[in-house]
Amino acid sequence: MTEKVPKIRVRDLWKRYGPLEVLAGLDLDVYGGETIVILGRSGVGKSVLLKQIMGIEVPESGVIELDGQDILTSTRREKQTAYKQMGMLFQGAALFDSMNVLENTSFYLNQHGDPRQTDLITKKEIYERAEEALKMVDLEGTGQKMPSDLSGGMRKRAGLARLIVYRPSVMLFDEPTTGLDPITAMQINELIKKTQQELKATSIVVTHDIRSALEVGDRLALHHNGKIRHITTKEEFFQIDDPVIQTFIQNAEVSKSMSGGL
Repeated sequence: MTEKVPKIRVRDLWKRYGPLEVLAGLDLDVYGGETIVILGRSGVGKSVLLKQIMGIEVPESGVIELDGQDILTSTRREKQTAYKQMGMLFQGAALFDSMNVLENTSFYLNQHGDPRQTDLITKKEIYERAEEALKMVDLEGTGQKMPSDLSGGMRKRAGLARLIVYRPSVMLFDEPTTGLDPITAMQINELIKKTQQELKATSIVVTHDIRSALEVGDRLALHHNGKIRHITTKEEFFQIDDPVIQTFIQNAEVSKSMSGGL
């Protein structure tokens, strides 16, 4: 029987900031087309892991493979090719305040073109695709608005449109529902599932929101003490007899109750 090869493979990844060890020999396999949700308390290094995979930061040591190729030891050209396959929705959406929504959405294509084709893409095609991406996240007709005119949920959706406009094969989501009310958070979760299905992408979502994890994840992982402590299906995850998981669930339920969540 042929062993299944991960789309993303992380091995023995280490990252520290001064004396603080955030990633301590972390291992992770993510298979093509699935959505992995990494749970954990705020501040434990979940977002740091995404930054290493995306190439925003460089770890002290370890292996990060995409389709079997170690990105960290690749040539500059190979790195660029790998990172063009990836996109990330940042926690605060990270929109450019000086650009309107349509300009934000089309930014990547204007700067880099379409990573899937060698032909130049015209300005008309770029803006047509940006409008299509905005329609996909229910922001049709908002292209001329500025980010300051948008609600928190709309900003998240605009950030998602900017991510999907160039159709990456790997999508990374950093706390996509943080700061949103329960109804808006549910809408964002639905959009994540919708874009995942339409793009047939491989996704990693980091969150401390259990409800979101159950909505969007195929498998759940627990990040604890710089490592992935557990990773399994949604059905099996909450059956694990581990006090760390039980404490995390209890804290999440208390937080959800205090914030008015259901």
